[in-house]
Amino acid sequence: MTEPEKPENLEGGRTTGAQRLGDTIRKPARPWTPAVHAVLAHLEAAGFEGAPRPRGLDDQGREVLTYLPGETIGNVTPWAPWVFDETTLDLVGAWLRGLHDATEGWVPPADAVWMSGASWRPGLVIGHQDAGPYNAVWNEGRIAFVDWEVTGPSSREFDLAFAALWWVPLHAEHIARAVGFTAFEDRARRLHRLLDAYGYEGDRRAFGVTVAARIRRNAEVLRRLAATGDPVFVRNLPMTEDLETAARQVEALPESFWTA
Repeated sequence: MTEPEKPENLEGGRTTGAQRLGDTIRKPARPWTPAVHAVLAHLEAAGFEGAPRPRGLDDQGREVLTYLPGETIGNVTPWAPWVFDETTLDLVGAWLRGLHDATEGWVPPADAVWMSGASWRPGLVIGHQDAGPYNAVWNEGRIAFVDWEVTGPSSREFDLAFAALWWVPLHAEHIARAVGFTAFEDRARRLHRLLDAYGYEGDRRAFGVTVAARIRRNAEVLRRLAATGDPVFVRNLPMTEDLETAARQVEALPESFWTA
């Protein structure tokens, strides 16, 4: 008789409770889970690669998602070399462009609840909104992203700005150093490589303002969610100070950084 599969607790990310069971991931359902599953179902129907597929709820009321094989950074620092490889910027930029193109014109369910508290309106896309290295799955030169809880309505620039925060990276320098990044003189070139991979045609000087605003928005959402008493967000509350530092450092960058 075959023994039942044992669940494997997963590390990494910034939330808790995820388990792998066979080819699926099980996580506690949240108020925004139905909206997230609607997004993922749309992406599956559109043939978009690099995202888990929603498979409803299990008998414990947990959400069920397909497992994405590949390498993740887990809780190990410094981060793996593939995170800082410049070719990864190409993958991230192209992945984000594909996501935004796939959700342009898609109308979410009228009763959708999003973690960020955002509201959908025509002209917005659906952003992952947390597409950092800690949510990336790297597999032989391809990239995918997990942990879609923060997904929701967004402008293209706002979602791209968050990716720049972590992949360029434009985070506070002490945070970047802590995960193994030291090539600060290369950040302007890395930023433009990411934007080029996305095919970004907007004003790159204005993009700097968007990055700072996106960082502060992230801090604002974290404070709001921590105020509910949810232990996951209370635990992450100290991150808001690092985000505010990052915003100030981004604003201090010279204009040439954004136009190079």
